This record gives sequence, C-alpha cells and structure tokens, in this order.
Amino acid sequence: MTDLATRLRDAGADLLDLRGPLVQGEPWPLSAAYGTEPEADWGPREVLAHVNEMLPYWTAQLEGVLAGVPGTPAPFGRVATDPDRLGRIEADRRQTAGWLLDAIDAGLVTAGGFAAGLSAADLERTGLHPTRGELTIGASIDRFLVTHLEEHVVQLREILARRRG
Repeated sequence: MTDLATRLRDAGADLLDLRGPLVQGEPWPLSAAYGTEPEADWGPREVLAHVNEMLPYWTAQLEGVLAGVPGTPAPFGRVATDPDRLGRIEADRRQTAGWLLDAIDAGLVTAGGFAAGLSAADLERTGLHPTRGELTIGASIDRFLVTHLEEHVVQLREILARRRG
C-alpha cells in the first residue's frame, strides 16, 4: 500500500469517526452560502455533501488520466465553479448526515482501492489540470483526495467544537 493510500485510509477513518456527533447534531441547518463562497461558511451537511461528490469525481478523473496515452498528459479536473459540482452539493446537502457518511464510506473504499492499486510508474503518469497545469497522478491524489479530505476533517472538527462551546 502506498503512503498516499494509507493517508487516504486514515483521513477517511478520521472522518467516519465523527459519525456520532454529526448524527446526534441533526438537524443541521443548511448554509445560505454553499457555492464558491469560502467553505468556512459551510455547515456539516455541505462539507459532507462535498466530500461525497469529490471522492468518486477525483477517482474517476484520475482513472481517466491513467487510461490515457502514456507520455501525453490527459486533460482532467474542474474548477470550483463547475455547475455539476455545485449541483451535487445542492442535492446531497439535503440528505441526513448518516446517509452522507454511508455514501462517503463507499466512496472511500473505491478511492482507497484505486490509490492502493497504483504502481510507482502509475503515480508518475501526468494529467493536465485546467488551472494547475501538468500534475502527476501521485501529486493529484495528494492534493485532490488526501490533503483535501484531511482539510475537511479539520473543518468538521472545528464546526463540532464550536457547537459544543
């Protein structure tokens, strides 16, 4: 298992460990600012909805890079204002925290399996992101899946701490 797959697994476990307080905190109010406004304005449902859509999105995008022509960076990715991204957040944030966590758990299994199955050569394959330019699959997993998930775990912990405080 690669370091990235281990970090993804650990971040996913950290997120799923928050199930108790997230479910007990229901009903969470929906945020008025869930689009491209600062994510710090998001509540638990917006964060969970985003994680639920991002895990399969980035996994599929990086599978596409891996399936591309070796030596030719395959186009992949999106920007924060992508209407499909915003539409999924809008729809999924109306689900319960428990439903979202169950869906995230399934997304973590898929993303983790993808990351764990990559060879060193696979991790070096490059894609072409619309704003970040050429990125390896390894760098993309780190930024778009692992670090991003770790940031959202911190965000959820902060939201829960504010509610307790």
